Amino acid sequence: MIEGEVVARRVFFSFHYDRDVRRVVQVRNSWVVRPGGEAQPFYDKAEFEEAKKRAGGIEKWIEEQLKGTSVTVVLFGAETYDREWVRHEIKRSYELGKGLLAIDIHSVKDPQLGIDRQGTNPLSYFTIKQNGRDVPLSNLYGAYDWVRDNGYVNMPAWIETAAKAAGR
Repeated sequence: MIEGEVVARRVFFSFHYDRDVRRVVQVRNSWVVRPGGEAQPFYDKAEFEEAKKRAGGIEKWIEEQLKGTSVTVVLFGAETYDREWVRHEIKRSYELGKGLLAIDIHSVKDPQLGIDRQGTNPLSYFTIKQNGRDVPLSNLYGAYDWVRDNGYVNMPAWIETAAKAAGR
């Protein structure tokens, strides 16, 4: 790699659609407008509902979205921790050896609802054994607050760190 060259990173964003989509749009758009910033196509609720009806359903759709990505960014708000499909996306990303990181977006202002209450990092739902102890993934992967940690400026570095830590 040439010094100063931007590595193209295709990122999968995992989040709670109904509650956080307007916050997510702001964060995701700040990534895709940068040189080398790529994400899976943004889906709408109708596409998700349609995926439920197809053979293989949502699991197959998630597998397709994860293909070719190097990092999964879990954008979490007040209720993301409890979302079945977010948990599935984290589990599959871990199994596939993707870089992982979590970004708290509760302080991102929803144009209609303002800021939200803080939620639990969904990476803490999963544990792995290390030296005979259960260690939550939230202890092993980066976690940031979009507003407090200046995500607009720092997200590219967070993603690059996660990708390199996963050997991607």
